[in-house]
Amino acid sequence: MRNFIRSVRPVLGFLSRLALYLAAAGIVAMTLIVGWQVFGRYVLNDTPSWSEPLSLFLMSWFILLGAAVGVRESGHLGLDIVRYAMPKPVQRAMDITSLILVAAFGGFMSYYGVLLARGTWTATIPVLGWPGGVDFIPLIVGGAMIALFALERLCDALLAEPEPVAPAAQGVESV
Repeated sequence: MRNFIRSVRPVLGFLSRLALYLAAAGIVAMTLIVGWQVFGRYVLNDTPSWSEPLSLFLMSWFILLGAAVGVRESGHLGLDIVRYAMPKPVQRAMDITSLILVAAFGGFMSYYGVLLARGTWTATIPVLGWPGGVDFIPLIVGGAMIALFALERLCDALLAEPEPVAPAAQGVESV
């Protein structure tokens, strides 16, 4: 199992970097589109109708790709005060439980995204002319990446050697 994790880690690292760069490009593209929308509305007095749905679509992509990278890099907020107050074995159990829940959440997100895309594919987004199911592709991809990166971290947590429990203070003499 360790060899398998070591062999796929470079691929997952590349996937994570790619997702991060795509998310950054999406933020820049959305900013330009919204800037054009404001310019069109207030300077040209002609708001482009495509700008809002396209910027929302890009926002879905960069939010979900960024969330997946955050799972891989352990960059999300957490209530660590409770975790650090526990003994090391309990901390490890909390980490493993949390990663299982995150992986399941990402898997369900992806699965139900497929169902939503399939159910809305025949509808058309009026302004863009795209099938309605396209709106759920970021949910499918982002959910799958969240699950994949959580499973990578879960394997790391399961394969890590448990830290030995520190013995009670030695050399303390009782009076």
